[in-house]
Amino acid sequence: MSSITSLDLAHLFTKNIFSKHGLPSSIVSDRGPCFVSSFWTNLCQQLNISRDLSTAYHPETDGQTERVNQILEQYLQMYVSYHQDDWNTWLPLAEFAYNNSDHSSTKPSPFFTVYGRDPHFDSVHITQDTPAGKLSKKLQ
Repeated sequence: MSSITSLDLAHLFTKNIFSKHGLPSSIVSDRGPCFVSSFWTNLCQQLNISRDLSTAYHPETDGQTERVNQILEQYLQMYVSYHQDDWNTWLPLAEFAYNNSDHSSTKPSPFFTVYGRDPHFDSVHITQDTPAGKLSKKLQ
């Protein structure tokens, strides 16, 4: 993702964050070129979003994100192929598993916290050709 521009980043945030969850009061990020660009700085100022940049060479500043990334990495290590070239296939399921697990900080799952209900999950539609079916087969 090193070739992403700040305009691309704005489109990604609009499509995946702002449109679904509204504008955040702050965004914690590293000091990547997109996040420190004048475009991104001005966009955040116009939208009244505080930017919190982690300290260079000290990514632990954003500890919550680092912890989630560790958990997702653990999930993915169990399911990716030997060559580790299919992790992006498993990432949505790892995210689903994480978002539907109870957490010590929030008590109910993040999904339940946001939507006030558990997700509808119909295992009848899972076949051996779907990622969930492949996961089930690996677990057997």
